[in-house]
Amino acid sequence: MTASESDLEDRIRALLDARADSASICPSDVARAVAPDDWRPLMEPVRAAARRLVEAGEVEITQKGDVVDPASAQGPIRIRRARTG
Repeated sequence: MTASESDLEDRIRALLDARADSASICPSDVARAVAPDDWRPLMEPVRAAARRLVEAGEVEITQKGDVVDPASAQGPIRIRRARTG
């Protein structure tokens, strides 16, 4: 299954909408929701979708609870709604 960029962005939004405002999701949550049997190839496209949503001001990427620069983030990340204040 091939997911478009907008499909992945929409799935990130939908998964975040289904959780508490303070919750975060893992990119694998998104990949598994799109392609349960073959989700691993979607990991980098999901991370790219998250980076686009960061640029749009919709989400933040975190590591160990701290917001990180999505361009330099390596290793496990989480995606959460952008927080103000």
